[in-house]
Amino acid sequence: MVTAYDYPSAVHVTRAGMDIILVGDSVGMVELGHDTTQPVTMETMLHHCGSVKRGVDMALKGADSKSNLRIPLLVADMPLGSYEYRDTDIALRNAYRFIKETGMDAVKIEGGSARRAHTAHQIVESGVAVMGHIGLLPQAISVTGGFRAVGRTAARARTLLDDAMRLQDAGVFAMVLECMPQLVAQAITESLEIPTIGIGAGQYTSGQVLVFHDMLGMLSHPHHEAFVPKFCKRYASVGHSIQEGLQSFKQDVEQGIFPGEEYAPYDMKDDEKAEFDNLLAADSDDRRHRHDKAAERYTQTDEYEKLHLYGNEDGDGKA
Repeated sequence: MVTAYDYPSAVHVTRAGMDIILVGDSVGMVELGHDTTQPVTMETMLHHCGSVKRGVDMALKGADSKSNLRIPLLVADMPLGSYEYRDTDIALRNAYRFIKETGMDAVKIEGGSARRAHTAHQIVESGVAVMGHIGLLPQAISVTGGFRAVGRTAARARTLLDDAMRLQDAGVFAMVLECMPQLVAQAITESLEIPTIGIGAGQYTSGQVLVFHDMLGMLSHPHHEAFVPKFCKRYASVGHSIQEGLQSFKQDVEQGIFPGEEYAPYDMKDDEKAEFDNLLAADSDDRRHRHDKAAERYTQTDEYEKLHLYGNEDGDGKA
């Protein structure tokens, strides 16, 4: 399983043949610049889920008949504030929106308490598949005090196992195990009939998940490296290539190399060129006059902005 948050990332993940695509509320951190996932709303998630679904459809439609691309299962994170209420009808209404409005196949909720298991059960009983999530719960960092591993004491590890069993009984079809000792994740996996998907939980889970941006080094830079979780293996440094491409474009434009003749493919027939030259010659004096008037007007506007909007640039009363 890999996360995807938009059309192009969904195309790439689908073409790579991933079994499951998670449209994670981590979009708030890796694409929207928030420090946590907590600000992410239902509307934000619906927007990104729709984009991912269209990317998957495009990848499958354009696939070679011999490629045997599998149709990935699409799972949407239900964001904080969309499913925790005692009135489980609220959670159900929001779950239905992911299925009906964006084409998702299932939803994911965090936590394994009795109350959370009850919510999962109600959603499943109403016809929507649910993926569970225990261990580190990013949506609950206000309570837990930050992003930190869990299950490192015997008592807490046993509680995680109980949470997992409870969620399985509630009907979830799979479960994410996040940031826990490998031994604990192994014990949970061996105790469950449903598959587990680990992230920072070692090698003994049924499957693995990583965040698209982290594993591909999307925010990497030749001169500094963005933070990447300790459990994440980087499989590429795409950020380096992005920076190189952007800087090369800037240099080519500044030096007059781009676009050049090679990238100016649209031309006119010779008779149309001649007619266009005649049209330009007919009003050349008028266009020059209008150009000069516009230049004078914009110069005056710039002077006004410098004097009255941006303050004194010289420190001597002159802008």
